[in-house]
Amino acid sequence: MNALELIGITKRFGSTEVLTGIDLCVDEGDFVVFVGPSGCGKSTLLRIVAGLEEQTSGNVRIAGASADGVPPAKRGIGMVFQTYALYPHLNVADNMSLALKREGLPRAEIERRLAAAAEMLELGPLLKRKPAALSGGQRQRVAIGRAIVRAPKLFLFDEPLSNLDAALRVNTRIEIANLHRALGSTMVYVTHDQIEAMTLADKIVVLNAGTIQQVGRPIDLYTMPANLFVAGFIGSPKMNFIGGDDALRAGAHTLGIRPEHLTLAANAPRWSGTVRHAEHLGSDTFLYVRTSAGELTVRVAGEAHVAIGQPIGLSAPDALVHRFDDRGLRLGQSSAG
Repeated sequence: MNALELIGITKRFGSTEVLTGIDLCVDEGDFVVFVGPSGCGKSTLLRIVAGLEEQTSGNVRIAGASADGVPPAKRGIGMVFQTYALYPHLNVADNMSLALKREGLPRAEIERRLAAAAEMLELGPLLKRKPAALSGGQRQRVAIGRAIVRAPKLFLFDEPLSNLDAALRVNTRIEIANLHRALGSTMVYVTHDQIEAMTLADKIVVLNAGTIQQVGRPIDLYTMPANLFVAGFIGSPKMNFIGGDDALRAGAHTLGIRPEHLTLAANAPRWSGTVRHAEHLGSDTFLYVRTSAGELTVRVAGEAHVAIGQPIGLSAPDALVHRFDDRGLRLGQSSAG
């Protein structure tokens, strides 16, 4: 049985269609990430699953049952929002257990669930504190705990890390991944950050302009992007795209080469150019090279000793060059021909 099934979902606001024919199945226990640029429809789709928005057409099924017309509180979901949405006058324990009290659960069951969630999220020492006395990361853990205690069929996360600083984002990302492993629950997570998507997901759903571009494992989207949009969106720095005669000779309209797959070539380079800029990060060096094929980004492991304006040659293994047709769709196996 699928944990979540979306069948022909469309959504229009007036004459504007923001989701078009979305079909998706999510297996039980999977961690699925909706990713895409701002305005692609990912948060709207999550809100439709949650019952906070109503689809214009199509069907939502949760744990095998239709959720159409079912209010959010009755869908068996736990949702974690971008904003923590904690009650400032309630302490951590009361924020986490409020929904259970409203459901009329026995006191002993509420305390059992609260204790289990607090231990899992290391919130035990904070249960008596109010939100104002917590850090951003602690508040987000409370919001996650509030979802956990409800023992939902489906967890929904709407960009939960976007309000945290860089270090906290990494730490909380690890906590969410550990939480998924510990609970074995089905989770659907929305983000615009492809690094979050790649590191958290069992399966990524890439959306753009209201349509699904590709669904697959992170490594499959990285190694076999279905089209130019996915190729350019997944991976950091983004994939280099080359057109013109270079692509035509390879039987393609556009070639795609990831920065880490370009190599410095002193002899018989495929492309020659000059270094326009270099970014030295210690673990890597990013070179921005102006060539006849356009500006190419090169990722070199470690420290690369190059000067601005220095002539440089570049090559790439044929098997790591992606080919796309004039519609932007992937052509067969990766090959430069």
